Amino acid sequence: MCKSCYHCGEEVPVNTDFQVEILGSIREMCCPGCETVAQTIVDSGLVSYYQYRTAPAEKADLVPEQLRALVHYDNDDVQSEFVRNSDTTSEVTLSLDGVSCAACAWLIEKRVGSKQGVVSIRVNTTTHRALLAWNKDETKLSELLGEIHRLGYKAAPFEADKQESAYHEAMKQYLYRLGIAGLATMQVMMLAVALYLEVFGDLDAEFKNYFRWVSLIFATPVMLYSALPFYINAWRSIRGFTLGMDVPVSIAMIFAYVASLVATVTEQGEVFFESISMFAFFLLVGRFLEMRARRKAAAASGNLLKLVPAIATKLDGQQVPVKTLQIGDHIRVLPGEHIPADGLITLGRVHVDESMLTGESVPVVKKVGDAVFAGTLNGDESFNLEVTTSKADSMIANIVRLQDEAQLSKPKIAEIADTVARYFVGVILIIAVGTWLYWNNTRPDDAFWIMLAVLVATCPCALSLATPTALTCATSRMGHLGILLRKSHVFETLCKVNHLVIDKTGTLTHGDIVISEVERFQNIEESTLLSIAAALESYANHPIAKAFRPYYDANFYVTNVENIIGSGIQGDYQGQQVKIGSAEFVIHNAETTDSQSIFLSIDDIHVATFKYQDTIRQEAADFIRSFQNSGIKVTLLTGDSYANAQLVAKQIGISDVVAQAKPEDKLNFLRNLDSSDITMMIGDGINDAPTLAGAHLSVAMGGGTDVAKASADMVLLGDQLDRLLSARELALQTRKIIRENLAWSLGYNVLILPLAVAGLVAPYFAVVGMSASSIIVVSNSLRLLNEKGK
Repeated sequence: MCKSCYHCGEEVPVNTDFQVEILGSIREMCCPGCETVAQTIVDSGLVSYYQYRTAPAEKADLVPEQLRALVHYDNDDVQSEFVRNSDTTSEVTLSLDGVSCAACAWLIEKRVGSKQGVVSIRVNTTTHRALLAWNKDETKLSELLGEIHRLGYKAAPFEADKQESAYHEAMKQYLYRLGIAGLATMQVMMLAVALYLEVFGDLDAEFKNYFRWVSLIFATPVMLYSALPFYINAWRSIRGFTLGMDVPVSIAMIFAYVASLVATVTEQGEVFFESISMFAFFLLVGRFLEMRARRKAAAASGNLLKLVPAIATKLDGQQVPVKTLQIGDHIRVLPGEHIPADGLITLGRVHVDESMLTGESVPVVKKVGDAVFAGTLNGDESFNLEVTTSKADSMIANIVRLQDEAQLSKPKIAEIADTVARYFVGVILIIAVGTWLYWNNTRPDDAFWIMLAVLVATCPCALSLATPTALTCATSRMGHLGILLRKSHVFETLCKVNHLVIDKTGTLTHGDIVISEVERFQNIEESTLLSIAAALESYANHPIAKAFRPYYDANFYVTNVENIIGSGIQGDYQGQQVKIGSAEFVIHNAETTDSQSIFLSIDDIHVATFKYQDTIRQEAADFIRSFQNSGIKVTLLTGDSYANAQLVAKQIGISDVVAQAKPEDKLNFLRNLDSSDITMMIGDGINDAPTLAGAHLSVAMGGGTDVAKASADMVLLGDQLDRLLSARELALQTRKIIRENLAWSLGYNVLILPLAVAGLVAPYFAVVGMSASSIIVVSNSLRLLNEKGK
């Protein structure tokens, strides 16, 4: 039964908790506005209002309608589309509107991060997104979104289509503002020429004043409409007790306009309406171009989500929205369609183009029981699919989320740049005041405009953009290479790596192991031995375990299974203990040197030896050679036997081999390395997880276990080792471009500041210089989006 708001009588949305104690009872409220008004009435001693009122009050409008609507984001059904839950923590990617610089990000992170229940919030000024994690038992998503709104920004769960629409709307508004500023600039400049040069001869004071008033009329819409985004951003910063990039810009424009307005009204002094209009025009041009460039950098991950269709087809032919699909639903994917959801094939054998995930253009054959992923492209045959994950937990959603996480986790150099930029604005304001005081004593007529040039020319926008735009572009290129980043330090560490540590099975080899021979030692059928082995290995996810899958028989099942990582598996079959694994684990006092075999025992009696084969990846030798040629030491670290490890190492050119290593041995190997070694570990199995977590930089193969991928800094989705060579080249190029960006932005400010203080920079030139420096930095970063990254 729906509840009614005690204050206004409207329906109380589900999953909300707005309450006020009135007349001795807890009363339900529908929104924060009604809650605030009711509490105010009670606190003011006017509770008798509720005793004698004859009708519910008007709905409280202290809170805007857009804030009231936020409570619907607390609904579990609504959240299922975009919120990722784990235990008591929830996580969502937000789209932000109004974020313009590092100071905006700092303000949101500081204010929202201090709220009870917030685990973390990280803002990316390039993509205009934020990653918010909160404890759902302590606070609500609507309350946190409301806090962001109260800071002056708009926030909503990220949806690619909606953000695209918001972007186009923002660009349209910028074009309107730009058009008005441009038209006004042309008109005011014509009048300014007449005033300065007196082209119509000696103008009477009455006509001069008339031209000033006309200029005022043209410049006012520029100040009140075109330049409005700068004032809004500046006010947000000031209200949040921080200094954003638009603070000095807004101060300069307001001072210039007020001074010119006073001169016009009093008919004394100079007016510079043409400078104000030109100032706004150039700023808007620069901001417009900057937004387009940053949008290009941020679009890649969002475009991935657009590959997921909006409509899915049920088996009966009914078409339904993809967002309504539930786990367990069965749908049909037609030829040439993008797959609408992650799931398992239940009917059909098809070729699927997974290049958007792996970077590999060759279609992959998929058959019944195989997994397919949302956004990938079906070939020429239709197939049936059982949905296995929600939209929020799909592979493509996780890729976008992890890319956002990598971009949002700022490397040290970005944090330093943001801090410097914030304090630099304060220093500039102090220098500008000092500049005015000095020139007011020597050249009072020019003091104001020299101060104006200082405020504008030295705005550190380029400094704040130098690192995040480069990292965003580089992360996008990594995605095209089929590499998924999970941590932000990847680019920094990849440049420093001097020791490559690599696993063997499933990494240097394909991991597509097949059983080539069965050697029996007891009078037991070969098929029975294979089925018992398959039953045991069904509890493992190692590449060798996959070789037994074709022999799995549901009639053979084992109990009390225990997985001894690095050794093997044991369990009970028909009252007997069965073991499968290494010779040391299965056969007591074993002396075998057979490295390409796995052993099976029943009640400690050796009953079978299974010989297997695994082919080395075609690119493995060139991959190892390229790292060695770069001066990087290479170590093969494997749990396999020494003989088998040496066999592979010899074929691909690795001289340093550590074999028969258990998970703790692998981790100890890393810990015992020289402190000067910066390690990159590549692995794929559960036994590699501790080592992946302990390395300076870790890479998990895309076909590896979930545990390995969860422990890694990078995931190689297509399992192509040579992509890591391209990744290292990209990391080196990214470092170079970040250094170029920082050198340019810092160099520009160091050069322009003394010139502006000395009165050698005109205000309009200052605007052009500031905008150009930001555009140069962003354009330089966009080079990383090129296929060659050059």
